[in-house]
Amino acid sequence: MKYFLVAGEASGDLHASNLMRELQKLDAAAEFRFFGGDKMASVGGQLVRHYRDMAFMGVVAVVMHARTILKNMALCKQEISSWKPDVLILVDYASFNLKIAEFVKTNLPSLPVHFYISPKIWAWKEFRIKAFKKYIDRMYVILPFEPAFFDKHHFAVSYVGNPCVDSVSAFRANHPMDEPLFRARYGLDERPVLAVLPGSRKGEIKGNLPLMLNVASEYPGFQVVVAGSPGLDELFYKPLMPPGTRLLFGETYALLEIAYAALVTSGTATLETGLFATPQVVCYAFKGGYLANWVFRHFMHVPFISLVNLIAGRAVVPELMGGLFTKIHLKTALEPLLAETAERTAMLDGYRDVQQLLGAPGAAERTAKLIYSSL
Repeated sequence: MKYFLVAGEASGDLHASNLMRELQKLDAAAEFRFFGGDKMASVGGQLVRHYRDMAFMGVVAVVMHARTILKNMALCKQEISSWKPDVLILVDYASFNLKIAEFVKTNLPSLPVHFYISPKIWAWKEFRIKAFKKYIDRMYVILPFEPAFFDKHHFAVSYVGNPCVDSVSAFRANHPMDEPLFRARYGLDERPVLAVLPGSRKGEIKGNLPLMLNVASEYPGFQVVVAGSPGLDELFYKPLMPPGTRLLFGETYALLEIAYAALVTSGTATLETGLFATPQVVCYAFKGGYLANWVFRHFMHVPFISLVNLIAGRAVVPELMGGLFTKIHLKTALEPLLAETAERTAMLDGYRDVQQLLGAPGAAERTAKLIYSSL
C-alpha cells in the first residue's frame, strides 16, 4: 500500500520514521512519500520537502515566510492528489496538517486521514476540536490524560503509548554507553556534564540559549555542552555562544545519558530528559514578561507547560517561562540539582512516577497495527 506522511519538525521526523519501520514489518509492499526529514528518508521512500523548510515559529516568522508556507501547502496538496495514496498520515504540526486534512476531505473524500500525536489543543486552541471531528478519520494520542479530553468532546481516539518511551528504550538497547569513549571522541574532560538543550527552532534557540549559557558558565566545576538541532548548523549557533562552548549534533540522547543535570527548552525534550532520569530546569523565553505569565495563568487550560509535570499532575521539574525566566530564578532552580540534595532525589522519584504512567514501549508498533488493520 501507499502511505503519504506529513511531519513538520524534528520530533515528528523521529516519531514518523519509527512508525514507517513498523508499517514495513506489516506491509512488505509499503511505499512511502512524505514531507519530513532525514530520519524518515533513512527508512525509504521519497522525501518531497524537508521540515527545515517548513518549521516557522511565531506570528512574525509565519508572516515573513507566508509565501513559502503557501508554496509548501500547494505542493503537498498536489503530491497527494497525483500520487493517490491509500492513506494520509499526519504527524502533529496542526496549523499545516489540519489545512491539508480539510483539502483532502473536500476534494478526495474517500482517502482515509489518520492523525498521529495530537497537538496540545487541551492546553490552547480548544476550538480546533471541531476541525478534528470534521476532517480526521482516526486519531492516535500519546499522553495518558488525552483520551478523557477527547471523550468529553465526543471524539473517539486511541491511546497508543508515548513514542518517546520507544525512542529512549531503543537507543539504550542499541547504543550501550561507553562514557570514556564518548568523552574522548568529543574532547570532553573529566568534569560532570551540564547539558543545554535550547530547542529545535531558530526563534526559541535565540530566545533561550544566551541566558542558559550565561548561567551555566557560572559553575566551572561542570562542563557545559549544547545539543544542536538537526535542522541547523554550527554557523547559526556561533554568534549565540561564548568561544570554546561545546556544541554537539546528533548526540542529544547520548548527552542526556551522561549528563548530571540539564537546562531544557520546553517541548518534547523535557519528557526525553525525564526518561533518561536527568534532573532538569525547564525554560521558555517569550515576550511580555510577567504580563505573559498572567495571561497563561488565566487563559490557558493547564497548570504547567512541561510534559513531565502535565503527565505527573504535579510540579516535578521547575518551570521558568516569560517573566520568570531570569538569571536569578534560573540559578535558584539549577543549584539544588548540581549536588545530591533532597530536591534532586524528589525529582528522580517523580520521573519514576511518569515512566510508570506512560507504560511500556510500543507506541509506533501499536499505531502501525491500528492503521494497517483499518486499511
